[in-house]
Amino acid sequence: MAEHEHVRVAVIGSGFGGLGAAVRLRREGITDFVVLERADSVGGTWRDNSYPGCACDVPSHLYSFSFAPNPDWPRTFSGQQHIRAYLEHVTDLFGLRPHLRLDSEVKLMTWDTENLRWTIETTRGSLTADVVVSATGPLSDPKIPEVPGLASFPGKVFHSARWDHDYDLRGKRVAVVGTGASAIQIVPTIQPQVGRLTLFQRTPPWVMPRVDRAISAAERGLHRLLPFTTQVRRGLLWGIRELQVQAFTKRPDELGMVEQLAKRNMARAIKDPALRAKLTPDYRIGCKRILLSSAYYPALARPNVDVVASGLGEIRGSTLVAADGTEAEVDAIVFGTGFHVTDMPIAERVVGAQGATLADSWKNGMQALRGATAAGFPNFMTIIGPNTGLGNSSMILMIESQLNYMADYLRQLDVLGGRTALDARPAAVETWNHRVQERMKRTVWNTGGCTSWYLDASGRNTTIWPGTTSEFRGATRRVDLAEYEVVRRTDGEPAGTAVRRTPAAVAESEGAA
Repeated sequence: MAEHEHVRVAVIGSGFGGLGAAVRLRREGITDFVVLERADSVGGTWRDNSYPGCACDVPSHLYSFSFAPNPDWPRTFSGQQHIRAYLEHVTDLFGLRPHLRLDSEVKLMTWDTENLRWTIETTRGSLTADVVVSATGPLSDPKIPEVPGLASFPGKVFHSARWDHDYDLRGKRVAVVGTGASAIQIVPTIQPQVGRLTLFQRTPPWVMPRVDRAISAAERGLHRLLPFTTQVRRGLLWGIRELQVQAFTKRPDELGMVEQLAKRNMARAIKDPALRAKLTPDYRIGCKRILLSSAYYPALARPNVDVVASGLGEIRGSTLVAADGTEAEVDAIVFGTGFHVTDMPIAERVVGAQGATLADSWKNGMQALRGATAAGFPNFMTIIGPNTGLGNSSMILMIESQLNYMADYLRQLDVLGGRTALDARPAAVETWNHRVQERMKRTVWNTGGCTSWYLDASGRNTTIWPGTTSEFRGATRRVDLAEYEVVRRTDGEPAGTAVRRTPAAVAESEGAA
């Protein structure tokens, strides 16, 4: 990284959000940008999560960029290696490699109020940027619970997102802690090779069959020959999920029929009534993410698998003790316990205009205007920010909507001209967040009777978008300058004299000139 390097835009992260932002910048004619990535390659969560059985639970043709369709997806639900290869392909297709700064973890970002720019400190040097786009994502930093005795466990310990491929599980006694999306893929994949598998289940998930299949050579050939067929396929997948949103957001009682389908899926594989009782959730389906697997329940019914229907309480040497007192001797522990979603670590490294960190600003719960901008942090945007997550569709749809907003944000800065920044007005952020939280009250995520990773420490849902992807796209199509304060100073003004004006005041002063 060049000494004293300055760029117009610094993008943080090279997963779907960061690469999408980079592509959009180039398509907008902006080439003065860098993508800062802490690892040695692109891919984000699809690089980090390489555990056995890792795959997406959204159909491949919907879990890809609309501007970079892939006619050659091998399966309807593709695996981690294919998704990572797709992101490498996007990087090359759009000429992004010259913009990449790999092995460059961001340590601190500080807003320079005098020069109206961000100072960014990384592990490979410092730089400044007019605008920062944070695309670190909510699934980037693994969360391992503080379990008494964990530090003295003599065996192997790792998180699903940091899988140790050098450790041989064959014949070992393995504990899997957690029953989320990662765990239900790991369990059936490793079950045939381990000596004994103990699953520590705090809350059972709702699991629907995974209708996965290989995409035939004829289908792939058709998509290559007639690209519009890929668009049609994607459109159908999108439309079906848009129609499902009402049940999640307005009429959760309608999900009862889906629960019956999930119970039948369980009953086909789990014949033991006692085990079936352990695995049956006591909350409305959809309250936690609905998981997809046709192999999970059959694996749990195998003779070398024990299901402990209680969370891990403590560890005594190589003995794991559940909250209900159940004990298990194990050689290795795999934590499938999720990520820091509502307390994103990157927020601790962002210092805004008032000298406070973004984490401080969000200490009572994350909130951002249209999921993108926070008050007091000028020219700082998030991709997959607060309340932009989905419970039933593809996050790529939400990412592309936020890229629309990012593009218009940069256009507005160009129109305003000079050294200019936009800072979200606190009242606008509060109004947006209030509307979102009011809509959230009737959703299954808030009324379904569960505790999920969608909720923060105070029980507020700061993760999910309570509407359709179409609604969100409409809400992020353009930047409304009335929701921002314009911070600017001209080259003729001395340092330290940047002033804040409403858009109306800016227009009036320019009109007078």
